[in-house]
Amino acid sequence: MNPTSHSESTDGGACAPGGTRVLLKLGTRPEPYQPFVRERLETDAKEIIARYPHPRSALLPLLHLVQSEEGYVTGTGIEFCAEQLGLTGAEVTAVATFYSMFRRTPTGDYHVGVCTNTLCAVMGGDAILATLEHHLGIGHGETTADGSITLEHVECNAACDFAPVVMVNWEFFDNQTPESARALVDALRAGQQVTPTRGAPLCTFKQTARILAGFPDERPGVLDGAAGSATLAGLRIAREQGMQAPAPQEDPEGPR
Repeated sequence: MNPTSHSESTDGGACAPGGTRVLLKLGTRPEPYQPFVRERLETDAKEIIARYPHPRSALLPLLHLVQSEEGYVTGTGIEFCAEQLGLTGAEVTAVATFYSMFRRTPTGDYHVGVCTNTLCAVMGGDAILATLEHHLGIGHGETTADGSITLEHVECNAACDFAPVVMVNWEFFDNQTPESARALVDALRAGQQVTPTRGAPLCTFKQTARILAGFPDERPGVLDGAAGSATLAGLRIAREQGMQAPAPQEDPEGPR
């Protein structure tokens, strides 16, 4: 009989061949929120959950809420969401890891996402990303030492008519170049107020997460930013050519 092996864990164990008992470390329970933080989050969570006929429908905004607390979705945040909605931690984790807007590692004040999908890449997105990586001295998913910027290449931002596009805290910066993107991150790191191509001046990543949780966005100009000429080009041509959408066909079986 081999001697029993030990570890620091008390999470359980199993017998390996030969009778050796191997204790498996399955992870530690996340640290709870401070009482005053939890009380504040619970108040906000109740307001969010009340908007939905079924509590579990509030999971996405609740994940944004806990992300607004620490800048990313922590194990503590996942446990909090699960408790509020009567879900398991696995169910919450599955959602948090599916959507790329939920960060699982600490994030800077400004999350800079460079679109490298097909059209943006062809128009210069890859060059923009390479320039920023070199200029900031960080790679994909990394944060600058001062905690100001997290850089990431992202998938399509649904703004292909303004390619190449950079998003900062999910706000659009259209028709970017390596030079303009470098000037953008320099302004952010210098603490200057920066306004995207469309919409209100930027706020921090945590503040953005709270807005996405469904709380008021009181920034001036938040509703500014009508569709640009590139977006409306198809509509303009259709009107010039007298084009119209075909009339809907009646379903012989009636409305469904």
